[in-house]
Amino acid sequence: MQPLSPEDPREVGAFRLLFVLGEGGMGRVYLARSPGGRTVALKRVRAGMAGAAGFRARFALKCAPASR
Repeated sequence: MQPLSPEDPREVGAFRLLFVLGEGGMGRVYLARSPGGRTVALKRVRAGMAGAAGFRARFALKCAPASR
């Protein structure tokens, strides 16, 4: 885990970001806290990725193991 940098947002939607867990080709992954207090991993996708061909299918494949 790494501390948030000055460029990182402190919140994404209703989630409060706590630490950086990692970074990859799709974006940056944060340790975050939900409004109800649940700790989650939150991936913030890079700008422009959502419109890229095949992005949604690739992202769904990455999410499937986490939902089990």
